[in-house]
Amino acid sequence: MGTIDFIIAKTKDQIIFCKNVLFAFRTNLDEATYIDQIQRMIAHENFKLVYIPNEDNTKVAAFIGYRVMNTLRTGRMIYIDDLYTNPEHRGRGYARALLDYVDEEATKTDIASVHLDSGYTLYDAHRLYLNKGYVLACNHFAKTTVLSL
Repeated sequence: MGTIDFIIAKTKDQIIFCKNVLFAFRTNLDEATYIDQIQRMIAHENFKLVYIPNEDNTKVAAFIGYRVMNTLRTGRMIYIDDLYTNPEHRGRGYARALLDYVDEEATKTDIASVHLDSGYTLYDAHRLYLNKGYVLACNHFAKTTVLSL
């Protein structure tokens, strides 16, 4: 594997270029609103969308979405929202490289911890996280609320 190019999506065209991996991983996204949603997250929520293009730059092979947060429990931290590699590009170290990218970002900006949530049945991902030094620090609880229209 040669040098990996990490690209931070900042423009509308770059976000559109990421559509294949975004929709493969986050099937709940709405095609009519996802660009505006990501642009708002970038502008107002410290969100970064970093991607690795495939060998011929025709689509995205893998991506990570993360944000810098400040909580009473952790202080400043990086929270990884998303990490995904397209199936045809798995086994090339892209997810590992994206985690390393975020670790370097944390180190450069004096952030002491990186956090993420992962689905219960994603065993390959869990193995990667544990091998990269992550620990099972807590359980994450969620509740769906009824939206008022």
